[in-house]
Amino acid sequence: MKSKEWITELLTAIDEELKKQVYRLPAGEMRDMLSYHLGWFGEGNSITAQGKRIRPLLTLLTCAGTGGNWQYALPAAAAVELVHNFSLIHDDIEDNSDLRRGRKTVWKLWGIAQAVNAGDLMFTLSRISLMDLSGSIPADRVLKAVSCLDHSCESLTYGQFLDLDYETRKQISIEDYWKMISGKTAALTSCSAKMGGLVSGVDQGRLGALAGYGQHLGLAFQVVDDWLGIWGDAVMIGKSTDSDLASGKKTLPVIFGLEKSGEFADMWQHGIGVPEASQALAGKLEALGAQEYTLQQAETHTQKALYMLEKAIPDPEILQILKDLTFDLLSRKK
Repeated sequence: MKSKEWITELLTAIDEELKKQVYRLPAGEMRDMLSYHLGWFGEGNSITAQGKRIRPLLTLLTCAGTGGNWQYALPAAAAVELVHNFSLIHDDIEDNSDLRRGRKTVWKLWGIAQAVNAGDLMFTLSRISLMDLSGSIPADRVLKAVSCLDHSCESLTYGQFLDLDYETRKQISIEDYWKMISGKTAALTSCSAKMGGLVSGVDQGRLGALAGYGQHLGLAFQVVDDWLGIWGDAVMIGKSTDSDLASGKKTLPVIFGLEKSGEFADMWQHGIGVPEASQALAGKLEALGAQEYTLQQAETHTQKALYMLEKAIPDPEILQILKDLTFDLLSRKK
């Protein structure tokens, strides 16, 4: 099996399954909103505008890697991607974001009210998509897949609530941070990896290992994202590295700095909304050890993810593909 060619095949199948689910809708503006957000329609539509499709890819790979037929898992793969994109449409409204993947966001083009409708519809389609599993796997496993997705949505929504709530708090702890990203970022990656095992019918021990792999992968991914937001290459990540510090976002390096130094807390408070202050703030964080701490946390969760992956995937070839995918996702430190 040549991994790059196979990954391309899986991504093509994912896109076809997503279109199957979205094109259940009658032609018209409602369908256009979803097609636009998913990168198929409108100005700037492209592969880049479609996103990486990491979560559905995890579902198909973990299904195949545990002895299942990955084609049976396509409805589950589409479901996790639809949930992810429902959350993005709503996040863009809550964060007042004008752009997503270099294009105007749904709410900027159609207004807030219709964008809420589009996000709600995307979520509904994810549930309908899961029901298509019933043609391939037993009903009890379909119900477990539904439960997995529902619980991940509950955690994701609570994580988003905490993210917004933390913006209004003067101080939060590192423990608070882990609680927030465990829901906002890691819950859906955990469910995505577990879904593959549910479709293939593995035992509880292996399901737990798959869920643990996805959880630690999601945590590591968010920590790396926080690092990039301050010390990353602005060209590579597609945004100014001043933005996270100037916006006052309570990312892991910032929370570390706030806990360690009252001087940094004062600097940070006065630097919110002042991009020119970002370089000095980044330097102060580095001197406090925030950069080293953040990278250590990313490495810790990466190693935990790989440990769980090795427990979960018996197929050596697919195990290596998943390891390579994990390293690709988490090696964006430039």
